[in-house]
Amino acid sequence: MADILVLNPPFLPKFSRPQRSPAVTKSGTLYFPLFLAQSVAVLEADGFSVTFLDAPAAGLSLDAVVARAVADAPFLAVLDTSTPSIDADMAAAAALTRAVPGLFTVLVGPHATARAGEVLTQAGGAVRAVARREYDLTLEELARLLASGPPTPERLATVAGLSFLGPDGQPVHNPDRPYLDALDRLPPVAPVYKKHLDIRHYFNPNAKPPMVTLATSRGCPFRCSFCLHPQTLTGRTARYRSIDAVLDEVAWCLDNFPGLRTIFFEDDTLTADKARCREFCAAIMRRGLRFDWSANARADMDADMLAAMRRAGCRHICVGFESADAMALAAMKKGLGTERMRRFRADAAQAGLKVHGCFIFGFPGDTRESILATIDFALSLNPNTAQFYPVMVYPGTEAYAEYEARGFIAAGRWRDWLTPEGLHGCVVRNEFLTPAEIVRLCDLARRRFYLRPTFLARRAAAALVSPGEMARTVRAGRVFLKHLLRGSRV
Repeated sequence: MADILVLNPPFLPKFSRPQRSPAVTKSGTLYFPLFLAQSVAVLEADGFSVTFLDAPAAGLSLDAVVARAVADAPFLAVLDTSTPSIDADMAAAAALTRAVPGLFTVLVGPHATARAGEVLTQAGGAVRAVARREYDLTLEELARLLASGPPTPERLATVAGLSFLGPDGQPVHNPDRPYLDALDRLPPVAPVYKKHLDIRHYFNPNAKPPMVTLATSRGCPFRCSFCLHPQTLTGRTARYRSIDAVLDEVAWCLDNFPGLRTIFFEDDTLTADKARCREFCAAIMRRGLRFDWSANARADMDADMLAAMRRAGCRHICVGFESADAMALAAMKKGLGTERMRRFRADAAQAGLKVHGCFIFGFPGDTRESILATIDFALSLNPNTAQFYPVMVYPGTEAYAEYEARGFIAAGRWRDWLTPEGLHGCVVRNEFLTPAEIVRLCDLARRRFYLRPTFLARRAAAALVSPGEMARTVRAGRVFLKHLLRGSRV
């Protein structure tokens, strides 16, 4: 028996719903359900018994999930959502509602937040509520309310951050819940991983497996128009856990996950506050914690800071370069230019930090010529690995609103955000390029980057030197190479 079911719902095998651009990835990436796990930690600390299932990671079918719910008979079910999976997410909620009498189903996550009213009305009563934005404390308050009495409209109206259907069948949106500033109030997520999940299921090509994902902050102060989580979940002001609390959790992971190779800090931008990042690195060294780690970073760090990160155990950083075109960079509100990016890349190489570079094609003003220039820019930067994607616009972001207003979204349903097999689909065009042309340019970029003899030789040499690097390379390359070789020609 369990009071609450927290579910990353079934969809496609190995569908990575928690990442900023959800898909079945070419590299085999599968993100930890970090936000769901944080909610589980909050609910369990409040005394609720929780069943936490990550169906895509564990290979659970909807029938298996429903059978577990019937056996547990929870009073509350929490389901994560994403744009491409939303129809399947609502179908999972409907199946659970039919199977468990009196179950109160609530959806969370980026898509549900951005389209709360639409989801509630389309679900036909199968979804009782949406917990918008940062939902940990909203779920805790809702669980307490349900445990103490019936979910009448009057009682539901007291829960900040909640949307629900009123007596007339129309959506009611309670005021937003303020973002939590004191993040140390939240219990650590690592014990939730240990209790409920198998860390061997999760993989990020920027981290040697086995790995775990933690966060030292929430929110991002930068204004990139396409970035999903700051605009739908975490907000555009960075809020921080204390460094001691983070490192206590790191120490717990090192003690409790035998064979752990890497910790991935999944902050929106770990390096947003440079002074704090320096102190974070200094504190790791003061405490004598020896572990490899990777993080999301921004290409505006100086050489001293990069060297400090490397000394503290950082091995790999994921950086959004995005484009070489000044017009595209302005359109996405990147706030960085190519010369700063070049200096950062040289400093990172000097510090011995590996860099995963992200590049995005298809912003307003992008042409074939500007994208070819970006591909040349990527080759000149020569990051250790790179990804090349069409711009993925999701409801709730400024980029989605702009593309929708200009008639640049070339999709008829949410499922079109993915190909039939679950890879990212291109759902945008711009003034000069069709979706098919943008996809062909992405394929060209991958082939030019990854089929270089120098790149292949470098990866082979690294894999031979390090067993962890070998495991990471084989796991990512096994899936990626298949897609790379069958890519379209431009």
